Amino acid sequence: MRNHRTSTFIVLTLVIILNAQTGFWAGAGPVSKVHIVYLGEKQHDDPEFVTESHHRMLWSLLGSKEQAHDSMVHSFRHGFSGFAAKLTESQAKKIADSPEVVHVIPDRFYKPTTTRTWDYLGVSAANPKNLLNETNMGEQMIIGIIDTGVWPESEVFNDNGIGPVPSHWKGGRESGEDFNSSHCNKKLIGAKYFINGFLATHESFNSTESLDFISPRGYNGHGTHVATIAGGSYVPNTSYKGLARGTVRGGAPRARIAVYKTCWYLDDEDITICSAADILKAMDEAIDDGVDVLSLSLGYEPLYPETDVRDGIAIGAFHAVMKGITVVCAAGNAGPAAQTVTNLAPWIITVAATTLDRSFATPMILGNNKVILGQAIYTGPEVDFTSLVYPENPGNSNESFSGTCERLIINSNSTMAGKVVLCFTESPYSTSVSRAARYVKRAGGLGVIIAGQPGNILRPCLDEFPCVAVDYELGTNILFYIRSNGSPVVKIQPSRTLIGQPVGTKVASFSSRGPNPISAAILKPDIAAPGVSILAATTTNTTFNDGGFIFLSGTSMATPTISGVVALLKALHHDWSPAAIRSAIVTTAWRTDPLGEQITAEGSPRKLTDPFDYGGGLVNPEKATKPGLVYDLGLEDYVLYMCSVGYNETSISQLVGKGTVCSIPKPSVLDFNLPSITIPNLKDEVTLTKTFTNVGPLESVYNVTVEPPLGIQVTVTPETLVFNSTTKRASFKVRVSTTHKINTGYYFGSLTWSDSLHNVTIPLSVRTQILRYYYDEN
Repeated sequence: MRNHRTSTFIVLTLVIILNAQTGFWAGAGPVSKVHIVYLGEKQHDDPEFVTESHHRMLWSLLGSKEQAHDSMVHSFRHGFSGFAAKLTESQAKKIADSPEVVHVIPDRFYKPTTTRTWDYLGVSAANPKNLLNETNMGEQMIIGIIDTGVWPESEVFNDNGIGPVPSHWKGGRESGEDFNSSHCNKKLIGAKYFINGFLATHESFNSTESLDFISPRGYNGHGTHVATIAGGSYVPNTSYKGLARGTVRGGAPRARIAVYKTCWYLDDEDITICSAADILKAMDEAIDDGVDVLSLSLGYEPLYPETDVRDGIAIGAFHAVMKGITVVCAAGNAGPAAQTVTNLAPWIITVAATTLDRSFATPMILGNNKVILGQAIYTGPEVDFTSLVYPENPGNSNESFSGTCERLIINSNSTMAGKVVLCFTESPYSTSVSRAARYVKRAGGLGVIIAGQPGNILRPCLDEFPCVAVDYELGTNILFYIRSNGSPVVKIQPSRTLIGQPVGTKVASFSSRGPNPISAAILKPDIAAPGVSILAATTTNTTFNDGGFIFLSGTSMATPTISGVVALLKALHHDWSPAAIRSAIVTTAWRTDPLGEQITAEGSPRKLTDPFDYGGGLVNPEKATKPGLVYDLGLEDYVLYMCSVGYNETSISQLVGKGTVCSIPKPSVLDFNLPSITIPNLKDEVTLTKTFTNVGPLESVYNVTVEPPLGIQVTVTPETLVFNSTTKRASFKVRVSTTHKINTGYYFGSLTWSDSLHNVTIPLSVRTQILRYYYDEN
């Protein structure tokens, strides 16, 4: 969910797929749990035949057809081959030893990880030659949303002016609780739900009493929110109680939405979780249904060690990408700490979150006439001058108060009644805000001021209760005023929407950061997009909604922004591969905000952004339509990558469906043709190779410019690339060397190829190895 931690460390994707090791299996026991048995590329085009082969494998293992039928949870039979089944640990180990099995992994659970966005990114219909109009707003594209389901009555799913369903759509609509085919239309063209994996683990789940719906309808509005951002139809004059008034729409407002509900609400725990088995089944179905883009605003917790080998999304994503489907995933919400980024597969577009050029200024006037501008989503009446208190324990008092927001303790001797309360928090999550507001309100307080890290997530508080966020500096200023005044007072005014240049763009504090914790040479995240206080649709049964619309924050919101951009790019360039689309987005990104101002990264302390905060930068959709050159990747490139990181040839062959022999010596991972260069352990010097494909004018000449990282020497040969009707691809070499004598941490630069029309820029990140130890051996 938007303010849940969604980060974990995963082995770079294909460890899950390619290393069928059994060392992680726990001791055998009688309890059956869901396991995913992955068999690689499917060997037959008839899905019924594939499913029958899965049943036969289970039958052979378990001893009877009945047991095989009862054990089976899902059969993956379209995009790839495999199944999910309830197995004991010993059964799982036995089937993992079968030669046709690539690996067996236990099921795991993921969690779910806008008005101004598109104007801010320069995507509007005002210019007749812009991306929206050139693609008819993405009308022929189908965006698959794997999430919590959908609220089909939302206005964002209206199909006004939308033509017939695209001919390549083969999917369907499943009926269920409070949902049938009549809830779909030419906008919402597909709706399915997948619950078997969830039910196999949560056998006590009571579908009759649950608040969730056993159907594609979503009790949790997360899925509706992200669908809105990716491809929602135009809904004019929308706001949240007057804030952020404007037109809500998706990035590709005429694209079709296909919803795959895999996430389910647990009433007793008040959480929403998603089974990896259900997610894989949804991806398998989506591949067969004909989606063009897959958008997954999902991550998983708790944290696993970095040697963990379980990640279901990466498996399905690989097969989707091999079939031309771009897969977009959230980077996670565990920032600003380093190495927290998740969804690390090099074939996935991984998205970080930034703010918009918009804030919700909430003026607070102190008794000394000083005005403090906080941030809130408060639309209630003005709180006139009232007493202001900081509930600290003076040291010799028995009163159990604390100025820490999480430890405000309510009792009959509370001094908070009828006052506004100041407290401090170290938490970047809105739960600390809501908890403090709840405590203060129960004590009879009139409002709360939360001092915390810059960039804390905003959300409204219950019943128009004012809860205003400030940073530590402003919080300390308020505290000094309280301590220096015998009768401190404050007036709180309703929030106001500010947009434009006075409001700086920042990478959100919660947005997970690189470097990649598993394969440091693969830059993650890839790109950034707005994901803070995004207004979009939700269910009408949520607490904080206004007419079915709500503000949410998270990389969950940034992800469908990129999905919408991908849909438009694919509509314009049908023949571009997912890698080419990723390259176009990364190499044309803004490294400043759209107004040319520097982008900062929220955290402690604030700093200027680097590639580990936002990848190539902030997405620039219009520029991405004409990148000039792209760093493309195909199946052979991915095979070379797998060989370079040491996967065995048998496993690679099963994955790709054909025999594979890795070269000796093995290729360098630095030659993997990503739109970035990341060298995690530079010793003296290294030379790598990159290859361009020309997607611009046939006759083009590009020259290189290098911004080298501090203390790093970078030489590119040749310095000029010439493209014509016969030369559409060209390679260049990059020699990187260092004068650093110790491990220095990462330094950052860039490499840009330019002609008269295009600037093709990639980030360059280098960390030197501990190079030499000096000893006097004599």
